[in-house]
Amino acid sequence: MSNDKDQMLKDLTAQEKPTTEKAPESAGQVSRRNFVGTAALAGASLATFSAAAQTREELIEGRQGNYASDPGPQNQPLILENPNSHRPVFTNHGSLPPIWYSFDLTSRRIQGGGWTDQVTQRELPTSKALAGVSMRLTAGSFRELHWHTSDEWAIVLTGTTRITIMQPDGKMYIDDVGPGDLWYFPAGYPHSLQGIGPDGTDFLLVFNDGSFSEEDTFLISESLVHTPPEVIQKNMGWSMDSFNKLPPTQLYIFPSTVPPSLEEQKRALGDRLETVNKYTYKLSQQTPDVVRTGGSLKIIDVGKFQVADKICAALVTLKPGGLREMHWHTDSDEWQYYIKGKGRMTVASTGARARTMDFNANDVGVVPLMTTHYIENTGTEDLVFLEMLRTPHFISVSMNSWIGALPDNVAVAHLKLPLSIIRSGPQTELMILPK
Repeated sequence: MSNDKDQMLKDLTAQEKPTTEKAPESAGQVSRRNFVGTAALAGASLATFSAAAQTREELIEGRQGNYASDPGPQNQPLILENPNSHRPVFTNHGSLPPIWYSFDLTSRRIQGGGWTDQVTQRELPTSKALAGVSMRLTAGSFRELHWHTSDEWAIVLTGTTRITIMQPDGKMYIDDVGPGDLWYFPAGYPHSLQGIGPDGTDFLLVFNDGSFSEEDTFLISESLVHTPPEVIQKNMGWSMDSFNKLPPTQLYIFPSTVPPSLEEQKRALGDRLETVNKYTYKLSQQTPDVVRTGGSLKIIDVGKFQVADKICAALVTLKPGGLREMHWHTDSDEWQYYIKGKGRMTVASTGARARTMDFNANDVGVVPLMTTHYIENTGTEDLVFLEMLRTPHFISVSMNSWIGALPDNVAVAHLKLPLSIIRSGPQTELMILPK
C-alpha cells in the first residue's frame, strides 16, 4: 500500500511543472526572507507588543528561556509533532479555539472489506462548515449503497474507486476514479463506492456540514428490512421468502468480487447511462493555475467542476521553505487536509487572538471565517495539502494585495513603517511565495 501512496503523491505533483513563463514574484523582486527580515528590523523600535505591556524581548525570552521549562511529565512524540503548540511563538496571544486535529487520533471503524474514520465538529469543535471522512476499501469491497443529507466531495489517495450515482430522473452515472482525481455527489443522490485496484483504494470524503457523521447515512439495507414485507411485495414484487433473505442489519463496508470492466457496465445501462452531467473530475490532469518558485496551486471550483456547486478547493504544493501567503476568505471557513510533508500555520482572529500549530500528513486544519492565516513548509520535502471551502467559488483576499493597493499616506499611517519598506515587498496577490 505504501507504493500506491508514493505513486499517488507523484501523480498529484506530476502536473505541477510550469508550462508557461513564471510571473514575477513581486514588484521589487525581493525574497520573502529578505522582506520579513527588513520589516522585522524596522519594527524593532516598538516599545510594547501585548496588552500585558511586555516588551518584545521579554516575550521572546519567555518562550526561549527558563520560563518555558517543563520538568514534569511530557508526551515527547506529540511535542515533536507539534513544537509550536508546546512552546508557542511569541506572536501568539489569547485563547483561540483548536485549529488542529489528526485522523490518526480518531476511532477507526474496521469491517471486512476496509475501514473508515472521521474528523467532524465532534472531534474538532471549530470544524463547523465542513467535515472529513477517510476510508479504505480492499479490492472488490463496497461502501454500501447509500445517500446523505450533505453534499460529498472526494479525492482518491491511492488505488482506483468505481463510483455509481443515480440522478432523480433515473439516469445512472458510472466511472473509475484514480489517484489525485475527484468525484462529487449532491445531497440525496444514491451512490455506491467500490475498490477495484489490485490493492483496493483509499480516499478522502469532505461534506458541507461540520456535524456530519458517517454513522448516520441512509442505507439501502436498513430502508428495505425495516419496511413491512407486504409493502415490499407490493412495491417490488418480492415474496416473503425473498424478504427473509435480505440483510437483517446494515452491511456498511463489505467484501465482494472485482466488477466487470467499466465499458461493460456502461453498455449494460443502455439509455439509462448519464452522459451529460459529469460527477467525476480528473484533477491529476489539470495544469496548475499558479506556478511560483515556492510551489504551485490548482483551483477546483464550479467553474471547472460544474456539479460541485457547494464545495470548492485548492490543491497546494509548497517547496521547502515556501509560503502560502497571508490571506483570508470572505464567505466560508477553510477546512484543510495535509497529504504530504510538514508545515505550520498561524491563525489570527479578533481580540488579538492568535495561535500557531504544526501539521503533518493525515492532519486536519480549520481556519474560521475571515481570520488571517498562512501555511509554511517547515520540512525538507514538498508540502501538499487541500484548502476546502463551503462555497461554489474559490475566493481569497491577499494581505499583500490590500497593502499594495492602499494610498501611500494610509499605508504609512497604519503600519508605522517607511514607505520604501512598505513598497519593497509584494504589492499584488501571488498566493505562493518563495523561501
